[in-house]
Amino acid sequence: MHGDGERSSGPGRPRDAAIDVAILTAAQRHLANTGYEAMSLSAVAADANTTRQALYRRFPTKAQLATAAIAALSAAIDRPASDDPFTDLVGELEDFARAMAGPTGLAMAGTMLQGTAERELVELYRDRLVRPRAERLRAVLERALRHGHVDHDADVELAVTLLTGSWYALGLAGTPPPPDWAARVASLAWQALGGPRRGTLQH
Repeated sequence: MHGDGERSSGPGRPRDAAIDVAILTAAQRHLANTGYEAMSLSAVAADANTTRQALYRRFPTKAQLATAAIAALSAAIDRPASDDPFTDLVGELEDFARAMAGPTGLAMAGTMLQGTAERELVELYRDRLVRPRAERLRAVLERALRHGHVDHDADVELAVTLLTGSWYALGLAGTPPPPDWAARVASLAWQALGGPRRGTLQH
């Protein structure tokens, strides 16, 4: 079992990052499998192979743990804007797909769609995962709009919903998104917004 990672450390020493990762990964599994209300901090600590003291030192409340777990799941790559908004759009969608393809990504999405999902968890999920990703996609498309890459009256808001919505639709239908999903859906949306035809990107 991991110790609390800090008892033998002197003042100012950083805590054990491996314990943080283990706790957050375990919390993601419990949120997906049992839901926020049923999630037990003691059970998460046991699943993370660490002590309750180590968990409580980092996350004193269940809400704080859930918030941190969802934030870790939604972590995005901070990439600078390029001269080609279409390439940036594909990159954002690839980042989204990687995050959602993890062991808890689709399960968490399914949990959010259940009418019985706890309101606090739903709000955390929206604030830490859905809205930040939508803002990143919106920023790319608005830049394309400003520079004339797409029609001046392109419906950016609907496009943002369609881009990520296609991944959820495939996943919840039990159909794995194809390896080139990001490039294909970006190309489709780009043309629908009035942009020139772009081929799927090869990596």
